[in-house]
Amino acid sequence: MMKVILIILDGLNYQVAEKTMGYLLAQCKAQKGHLRAIESVPPALSRPLYETILTGKTAKESGIISNETTQRSKEQSIFHYTKSLGKIGAAAASHWFSELYNHTPFEPIDWRFVANPNLTIPYGIFYFDWHYPDSHTFSDAEYLRVNYNPDFLLIHPMGIDYSGNLYGGNSIEYHNSTRLIDEVFAHYLPIWLEEEYQIFITSDHGINNKNQRYSHTKEIEIQTKIPLFIFGSTHKQLQPKMIEQTDLCSTICQLLENNYDCNL
Repeated sequence: MMKVILIILDGLNYQVAEKTMGYLLAQCKAQKGHLRAIESVPPALSRPLYETILTGKTAKESGIISNETTQRSKEQSIFHYTKSLGKIGAAAASHWFSELYNHTPFEPIDWRFVANPNLTIPYGIFYFDWHYPDSHTFSDAEYLRVNYNPDFLLIHPMGIDYSGNLYGGNSIEYHNSTRLIDEVFAHYLPIWLEEEYQIFITSDHGINNKNQRYSHTKEIEIQTKIPLFIFGSTHKQLQPKMIEQTDLCSTICQLLENNYDCNL
């Protein structure tokens, strides 16, 4: 049975990933995965791009056009498809994913922790502060993975985006946030590969280079070149294939169908 982990490193530029993520790059050099650059589709805003990554639809197609669009998605996401296959989905992520695919508005007492097979995301731990530590997000994800054995697991840490918006894309803080994530992968990636997960690590958008007062809902990001790491037994089959940000949904869905040939 093929299982997939998708990690969205919010706000990560390709150039910074290539410069600071030494562990992941070493694993690529060891032929365990590969890195490519892809373009973030407009608008370069988080909530619309979460929808793009999870459904393959642009903001114009989905109607999720801004960070303030708090409606539930009307599209078929990877989580919907996972359920249609009789498989299990889970997420350790921002509450915006809960609002997109489970329930809006998000109320922490009701929706922070979910374990309900009737939901689109049946198992989840959703944070609602942008400075929620990335180490906690990965720990939440590993708890979900170990206890619920999901076929599709979404992990969405916000630390890189938070540092970039607060200090700018050229800052030590932004680069250090990326390095810290790389250290987290050094702990978890070997476990996931040993258990034969297919792993996609990407971003929604990049960060501009301005130092500014943090305001996630209003800031328009201008960097569009973002990373896509792919690890696992199918990465070599996927490596020569063109994969755009809008293709991630269909690519992952085909893997969940156990399509080893990845004939996209």
